[in-house]
Amino acid sequence: MIAFVGLSHLGLNYSLATAAKGFDVLAYDPDPSLVAKLREGRFPIEEPGFRELLLIHGNRLHYTADAGELKKCDLVFFALDVATNDRNESNLSPLEALIEKTAPALDSGAAVVVLSQVRPGFMRALAGRLGPTPTPWFYQVETLIFGAAVRRAMEPERFIIGAADPAAPLPPQYRAWLDAFACPVLVMRFESAELAKIAINLFLVSTLSTTNTLAELCEAIGADWAEIAPALRLDRRIGPYAYLKPGLGIAGGNLERDLVTVRALAAERGTEAGVVDAWLRSSAHARLWALRTLERELLSSNPHARIAVWGLAYKEDTHSLRNSASIELIRTLAGCDLHAYDPAAKVEASAYPGLTIHPNALDTLAGADSLVIMTPWKEFSTVPPVEIRARMRGNLFIDPYCVLDRKAVAQLDMRHWVLGAGQ
Repeated sequence: MIAFVGLSHLGLNYSLATAAKGFDVLAYDPDPSLVAKLREGRFPIEEPGFRELLLIHGNRLHYTADAGELKKCDLVFFALDVATNDRNESNLSPLEALIEKTAPALDSGAAVVVLSQVRPGFMRALAGRLGPTPTPWFYQVETLIFGAAVRRAMEPERFIIGAADPAAPLPPQYRAWLDAFACPVLVMRFESAELAKIAINLFLVSTLSTTNTLAELCEAIGADWAEIAPALRLDRRIGPYAYLKPGLGIAGGNLERDLVTVRALAAERGTEAGVVDAWLRSSAHARLWALRTLERELLSSNPHARIAVWGLAYKEDTHSLRNSASIELIRTLAGCDLHAYDPAAKVEASAYPGLTIHPNALDTLAGADSLVIMTPWKEFSTVPPVEIRARMRGNLFIDPYCVLDRKAVAQLDMRHWVLGAGQ
């Protein structure tokens, strides 16, 4: 039997994917109230395909708050999400406490894998604290994405494994689990694996920042980034899967955490990481794109406008609000009459002056001077622009991700602003 310890977003998705691959799974969390909710089918996450997969393979999942049951597992994953503070710094204390509490309950022959994202040096220090033990410990890089976690857990591109001795063979029970996913397995020293996760995110940040820089220039000179991106995808040095879609800065917490980690490591070791500060400035600038557009096109003449906001989550297909550009916009627009809707993310309207939350998208539009689509949920693209226009008072669409059909909008008396598109 395989165990997953820590049932937040990471543990819930990986434990389900493991069950779907045919393994019996013990899913442990020390919080009895959370375990009770999971047994009743009340899950604290929103992920496409999660509940459908659970209906098929849930019979292989056993949720428990009894650490004693971990003794019967020969492969154990620590999969607690690592939270970040307002400065995007990781708080590893809950993970360390969970390991310290749970490790004594594990079978001496079990292979143990840390899936939680940790700072370089964590695993080597952990092994030193635990002292000599027959239990082999490993670090595995996770690359789940909010809104696509089930797919990425089921169909990983590769597994990156950190080990105290990368030349030693992996335990057979761990190798059997890895083989079930039929993808390349890269084994390396602890420090290399810990930094590999950060490296992946920093290369992504560099693409995001470059894309946003050039998309803004497109708006200024009358070019259209949507016309340029296909040419870049055909360049083998960039490739068909490059992240070339402009966005409202970096959000979600994971990318920001890795930027802060690299900056801190560079300061400690005396290396150069000034590019990180440039990326953070670029992200902060991109995050305010919708606000700058609103101020220029509406608020300069109507500072108390009625504004409809579609989308609160930092991205589609998730309920997460971590570093959400939409929440920052709402917080900044105090004094306006704000009406918002999101299919999954929940906020307390009372926390934001002038905000009303509606049960559906169309209800936000009555008398609106502008519609701002901050999260590109698929359901928003199914609403005909003519129906949106009929419910509004004004004629301003701020649509950074081009959710609305540009040709359909062009037939209306509307001002349609899209990231990277000149007028």
